[in-house]
Amino acid sequence: MKWVRAILATLLTLALVYALNRTFGIVPALGPFLSPYEGFWRSGSDDDFTSEELTLAGLKAPVQVRFDSLRVPHIFAQNDHDLYFAQGYLTAKDRLWQMEFMTHAAAGRLSELIGDQTLEMDRYQRRIGMVASARKSLEKMQADPQSKAVMNAYTAGVNAYIDQLSPRDYPFEYKLLHYAPEPWTTLKIALLLKMLAQDMTGYSDDLRMTNNLRKYGPGVVKDLFPNYPFREEPIVPAGTPTNFTPLPIPPTPAEFMAGVASHTLERQKPENLGSNNWAITGARTANGYPLLASDPHLNLSLPSIWHVVQLHAPGINTYGVIIPGAPGVGIGFNERIAWGMTNVGADVLDWYEIRFKDQKRQEYWHDNQWKPVRRVVEKINVKGGETLLDTVLYTHHGPVAYLPNEEPLRSGNTPTGHALRWTAHDTQNELKTLILVNRAANYQDFRKALTTWAAPAFNFVFADARNIAIVSNGLFPLKWQEQGKFLLDGSNPAHDWHGWIPMDQVPQVLNPQRGFVSSANQTPVSPKDYPYYLGSSFAGYERSARINQRLAAMTQATPDSFRLMQMDNYSFVPRNVLPTMLKLLDQPALSEKQQKVYQTLASWNYQFDADKTAPSLFEEWWQRLARAIWVDDFPQDKFKAPTRDRLVQMILAEPNARWYDDVTTPQKETLPLLVNRTFKQIADSLGTEGDQLKWGTAKNSNIRHMAQLPGFGEKLFSGGSANSINALNGSHGPSWRMVVQMGPQVQAWGVYPGGQSGNPGSRFYDNLLNDWQSGKLHQLLFLRSAMDRPSSTSVQWTLKQN
Repeated sequence: MKWVRAILATLLTLALVYALNRTFGIVPALGPFLSPYEGFWRSGSDDDFTSEELTLAGLKAPVQVRFDSLRVPHIFAQNDHDLYFAQGYLTAKDRLWQMEFMTHAAAGRLSELIGDQTLEMDRYQRRIGMVASARKSLEKMQADPQSKAVMNAYTAGVNAYIDQLSPRDYPFEYKLLHYAPEPWTTLKIALLLKMLAQDMTGYSDDLRMTNNLRKYGPGVVKDLFPNYPFREEPIVPAGTPTNFTPLPIPPTPAEFMAGVASHTLERQKPENLGSNNWAITGARTANGYPLLASDPHLNLSLPSIWHVVQLHAPGINTYGVIIPGAPGVGIGFNERIAWGMTNVGADVLDWYEIRFKDQKRQEYWHDNQWKPVRRVVEKINVKGGETLLDTVLYTHHGPVAYLPNEEPLRSGNTPTGHALRWTAHDTQNELKTLILVNRAANYQDFRKALTTWAAPAFNFVFADARNIAIVSNGLFPLKWQEQGKFLLDGSNPAHDWHGWIPMDQVPQVLNPQRGFVSSANQTPVSPKDYPYYLGSSFAGYERSARINQRLAAMTQATPDSFRLMQMDNYSFVPRNVLPTMLKLLDQPALSEKQQKVYQTLASWNYQFDADKTAPSLFEEWWQRLARAIWVDDFPQDKFKAPTRDRLVQMILAEPNARWYDDVTTPQKETLPLLVNRTFKQIADSLGTEGDQLKWGTAKNSNIRHMAQLPGFGEKLFSGGSANSINALNGSHGPSWRMVVQMGPQVQAWGVYPGGQSGNPGSRFYDNLLNDWQSGKLHQLLFLRSAMDRPSSTSVQWTLKQN
């Protein structure tokens, strides 16, 4: 028996050792992870931040770095190479895991880290040509000597940090997932820019709209899905004249209806999500100089999606935020200008139905001839599994994401048997834009810099000491009216893209008469004032209307005016439609409980404040009413329902529209019947009491860890809505609030939901989150020279060449 126990003990010990040193899916090898020498214990707080000197191979001269109280690095270099080398080194020190994780996701390489759970995502990224297009853009950027030098210096700085690390010093996510950082490359910078394009433009309504057209015909589609909304406040003020001779518009070909094939729905374009920016002229401010605000709304995560930095070298002194892993400043200011960005949302992604010659799929039909298909084999490495070899077919339109006989791994994302035409596949030099904007001294410099920005198209807001402007800038295909609203014919050359709208003819306005500029992802310009078709599915007008309403009332604006404005929770959606909905209620027939809900809504001021119940009641009622009207005619699994703008117009002006009747029931539903039925449903189920009904709780906003790791995010209790200026909705919201006061000495304020460090053990991981929720802005320390030594920069580093 003694020998049996000894053998069992030995076997159990061996099994435990084996288990602790083996990874099971996303579960780490717990032995190394728990090791006191190399495990997560070594990834504790990095708050003990002291002045020091570092010797780094690759520098040409000493670099001075001053860290302020928010741990923002202010980098003072004597040349451009050292400036971007230091930025790469310091960003990697704060955010190495985040940088690498984002580029793995963009390149379709997450399965290398996590296993087959992410195989669907990786395959899709390869199938839409993310890596191929990043390589093409990299060639374009490296063909420019300045861009190449910046990329190489930044990459060398990142690798200088990686080379210093031993396994015990790795960020804890590496230890959790049991892998090591790989060398940084310039391709990763290109991948980050492609990831940005995918996040902003990688969606489409083409298939759903084609299904609508097939079922109801062009008359109904024209009525329910107009190209221009009933209510709109375009970015370029209506009536603004153009001062250019437009290119000829391609002729509209004969109508085409895509075949009824095996389809799965593509990523649907969100209707409400977006960003804000605006600027006001000095004639309307307290100090006589323009004010600018930038408020980009993105998916929120920890670590923060932005890294803050000041870059100073001969010819450049700029401050702002940038996606970790890319050089320069993306949104910010320098000593002369300030700028911000919002997504344009133009239709720059189209799907083409492809006709292959046979099952071999080596040729496809286009322009009355068979053309060769190019095949690219993608190798997807899977952690703990076999390597997958996946063949992607390319036409002149672009890659065929999924073949007709394939079951798409990423269900609900893309039509099968169609090729993808997308501006993200076209090469420009977005990095060059950032390099030049960071150094721009006036509007002419700024506009010249934008000519190399392709994708994603942004509404760039601008201010200097005398001017304000906004430019809807990017690579826009030259299209016939409604081209790309539905699936296109991949065999007909008339359906191809026919060139580009010239960069000097994109929507833009400088110093408008009204004294301000703004954007909130709405239509850039009225079709009456602009000759080109940009698309028909932009964000609703409500945020832009509220922004313009507040700006128009300002005569002595201060930075605090803009701070308060960024926290505005008011929404035009209930203001426009709720009074009519309440009038349609049969109030005498309401129960006591229902009467309380009625009174709560009737007395509401349309502010989506966190502690109010009326926003929760309205949102639930509005969503139920919309579903009751549309679900029988436009089921979400195959069709796109009409926009909110169209539904509001129908409720206000078309009381007898056919769409109120539910065709699946024998009775004839009317608008009053549906309004009363859905109101009683929400009133009886929700009432007016309870913390769960408070808007800050009911809307379920949170900020999660980037890899969805539990325990490393935060639940949020905040006001705002998708249609408020403070557009916090779910996990999507203001990712960087900035206000810049122009003048002889530029001043700026900002905040973002997180902190500089990517280490969850650091107080700088989420130290700004509470300030961000409450609407507090921190004054941004903008140093003019390396000789500036304010007390808030007590921590100073010197980076010396080896």
